[in-house]
Amino acid sequence: MRALRSRQFAEDAGPLAHPVRPQSYIEINNFYTSTVYEKGAELVRMLASLLGPERFRRATDLYFERHDGQAVTTDDFVSCMEDASGRDLSRFKRWYAQAGTPELQIHGDYDESTKTYRLGVRQSTPKTPGQPHKEPLHIPFAVGLMDVAGGDLPLRLEGEAEASPAPRTRLLELRETEERFCFVDVPDRPIPSLLRGFSAPVKVHYEYGDEDLMFLMAHDSDGFNRWNAAQTLAQRILLRMVREKASGVPVGFQQAFRRAWEDRGAEEALLAQILALPSESYLGDQMETVDVDGVHRAREAMKGCIANTLKDDLLALYEQNRENGPYELTPVSIGRRVLKNLCLDYLMQTGDADVLSLSQKQFDAAHNMTDVLTALRLLVDDGGAAGQRALEVFYARWATDPLVLDKWFSIQATSKRPNALEQVQGLMSHPAFSITNPNRVRSLVGAFCMGNPVRFHAADGSGYRFLSERVLELDPVNPQIASRLLQAMARWRRFDVGRQALMREQLERVVEVDGLSKDVYEVASKSLVEAR
Repeated sequence: MRALRSRQFAEDAGPLAHPVRPQSYIEINNFYTSTVYEKGAELVRMLASLLGPERFRRATDLYFERHDGQAVTTDDFVSCMEDASGRDLSRFKRWYAQAGTPELQIHGDYDESTKTYRLGVRQSTPKTPGQPHKEPLHIPFAVGLMDVAGGDLPLRLEGEAEASPAPRTRLLELRETEERFCFVDVPDRPIPSLLRGFSAPVKVHYEYGDEDLMFLMAHDSDGFNRWNAAQTLAQRILLRMVREKASGVPVGFQQAFRRAWEDRGAEEALLAQILALPSESYLGDQMETVDVDGVHRAREAMKGCIANTLKDDLLALYEQNRENGPYELTPVSIGRRVLKNLCLDYLMQTGDADVLSLSQKQFDAAHNMTDVLTALRLLVDDGGAAGQRALEVFYARWATDPLVLDKWFSIQATSKRPNALEQVQGLMSHPAFSITNPNRVRSLVGAFCMGNPVRFHAADGSGYRFLSERVLELDPVNPQIASRLLQAMARWRRFDVGRQALMREQLERVVEVDGLSKDVYEVASKSLVEAR
């Protein structure tokens, strides 16, 4: 979910936006994208939701029976869904042809006298390159209504016969630009829980108050919506901090944060996601003009505030999830490690010597790779002698394991230290680095350009120059990797005027090179098309 919203939604909103089934291309390698793969997978999941498990199973059985061993199209696939279920999915097929992320504008009205709750939904999809006009889509939209105690209300739509028991989550089907749904027998004004289970890859806009989000974050029975409420609340506060250049975090958010982890019924894996802050790149995507430095400052300030205010709680949670026995590869153990390492991440913001010692001990214990990599990253970000020592120890132990060594490069490339670019440039001369090794290029150059926004987007343009040089160096060797890297500058119009000019300069430098591959030319030219 994080990857889809941070990568695919961003791709759908940029100059390289394309449908799941592209109509044309210059170089097919450029369409091994998150839209084709990740959004494409979401379409299959939506069909499964719309048909239900039994009919979807019949439809997939029919698909394999009818088309096994053939080269088939998405139309063939959807036709099997229709034939096996008897449903008309003609409007659903628009998902395959239209680019862009649909947006749902939602409002709710409660009528105390009739005990009814009306939910109004308007769908729209922003224009994308070559597609200025969009048609309404068939969207599965799962909703719930919660009472003041945090329970799910039974849901019955107006005109329906009473069912026993009534469902607590309803899968509404949107087909028109505007639709209204009326729920009856609603005893009090509810808090809506929208897009449960992330039933469709869409953006939802509803005027939740901060208190509503804190409530959902603590009580929603739907795991996705608990996480989404926490993300939305953190995002709202962080963007407010960016605008106001503030460093303080509302007490209410910290209390909601504590309430969330006090829920003993929540799985550790889910709790870790709820308590993790939105990424800097995702926060930037929510701004009209990305404030790279402001987002970084605000996010670091929020982490520091949480860490210093809730240090004792975080330490207790860390100890509670520490593993003393043998390593276990189970869902419960994985969740406990994720939560424990999130606590350590926050705690390192305090700058306390005892926490630094805790990270060193976790690294030295070498209980499992997850713990070692987390401790290594935190020690490197700290910038002291302990980080350098840890890098040397890690390299000495894992130098002969290429995939593990990729992590060593990536941790240095994504470090928040001010000299991260200089470190990356130095590592390009390291004996273990090779420009002809795609994994190594991704782990160093790709990790810096795609995963370190505050250093890549340095105001002096050094990150952009570094990228264009690497793209031109790679193009004759591996144009596919080169074109993927160049996409880091594709959305240059989202940034301030100074950064726009610097990125555009480098894109023009690339596109004007003689003998450029089709892969790189397509990305560079499409990124510039509106400005040329």
